[in-house]
Amino acid sequence: MDDIFNRQQSIVIADVQVDGRTVDIFVTEDGIIGAIGEGVRNDHRGDADLIIDGNGAVALPGLVNTHTHAAMSLLRGYADDMILQDWLSQKIWPLEAHLTKGDIYWGTKLACLEMIRTGTVAFNDMYFMMEEACRAVDEAGIRATLSYGFIDLFSAEKREAECRATENLVRHIRSLNNPRITAAVGPHAIYTVSPDGLKWCAEYAAEEKIGIHIHLSETEKEVTDCVAQHGKRPAPYLDDCGILTPRTIAAHCCWLDEAECTLLGKRGVSPSHNPSSNMKLATNRAMPYHWLAAAGANPCLGTDGCASNNNLDMFEEAKTAALLQKFFWNNPTLLPAPEALTMASKNGAKALGLSTGRLCIGAPADLILVSTNVPCNTPLHNTASNLVYSCSGSAVETTICNGAILMLEREIPGEAEILAQAAEAARDLVKRAQAA
Repeated sequence: MDDIFNRQQSIVIADVQVDGRTVDIFVTEDGIIGAIGEGVRNDHRGDADLIIDGNGAVALPGLVNTHTHAAMSLLRGYADDMILQDWLSQKIWPLEAHLTKGDIYWGTKLACLEMIRTGTVAFNDMYFMMEEACRAVDEAGIRATLSYGFIDLFSAEKREAECRATENLVRHIRSLNNPRITAAVGPHAIYTVSPDGLKWCAEYAAEEKIGIHIHLSETEKEVTDCVAQHGKRPAPYLDDCGILTPRTIAAHCCWLDEAECTLLGKRGVSPSHNPSSNMKLATNRAMPYHWLAAAGANPCLGTDGCASNNNLDMFEEAKTAALLQKFFWNNPTLLPAPEALTMASKNGAKALGLSTGRLCIGAPADLILVSTNVPCNTPLHNTASNLVYSCSGSAVETTICNGAILMLEREIPGEAEILAQAAEAARDLVKRAQAA
């Protein structure tokens, strides 16, 4: 059975629901959706290496997580219910100082496993020792845009080292020649990166034609400090540095004002909404989705890392996003279920420059099957509503990326080893930190 996993092959997926219709899907041996419709199984039965009985499942584009720190899966539950600055300075940063390459590898493997299990096929990651993350993603079979977390702390010497580390990662990713893995630059935030560092990141990303991944306006303090130091709010400050582009994913965006939303729309930025993390760390304001969408920005969805979420389930994140928007802005019509699904799939794919995020002939076969034979999808009056408000990622049965089966009927090869090795890595990390 294991030989059907993690390789491209021609597949017929029979009896699934797409946009309310019962259809079959044919995936070609080069990982492309070749046909969707009634009777496709009859037309392609002889061509298929494998036939999957969808059993009435809902077929969706694979989900895209636009803001993660994947290896922080090892920190899941390590420090919770704390003030943001205390959480960072007393718990997270001291533990991160002891991370090894092995930790990054197994932490990212664990994150990829969780994403595959919950229907995510692509993610946007910023962290350290990212060559190890590359190895984990390559083995997992999903897509990732990986950036080195550029933090110069306003030191010219440190900035030079961060520039070299960024260039080395981009070179390494290109040397892999893996179309599923792409590079971005990762300037952490305006309070950890100097103006010269931000400008270098913007220029380097433009030269290399790669994305930019940054945290923006997560807290009110970030805004007030920026105004005090630079005489302007964070978004126009970043614009002056060249950071706001159609290739930019800006995480959080909680404290944007309406003019900043207009600016992000004008620049074609993709703001990544991370509601679970923002609520848990009490950032005290919801991303202004309605202003951003109206301005023509590309709002998408991310979980943030497992230290502040504490999972990578994009179904749960879509529900939390929809509820938070309604609650905070006091409008029950904001972010309806179909738009939340679009944020989690099509908009996320656009943010990463992928031609996925949709089920149509000619698109790469990045798709998931969500069971309808489960309580959360019974009854099924409104599919989008059930998917967003009723389901979690546990309803996902099958995950396919680039035409390769990563999970079939909830089975993922090698899962037990990943869980055991990641648990051991987490235990050892905490022991080293406590002994220091």
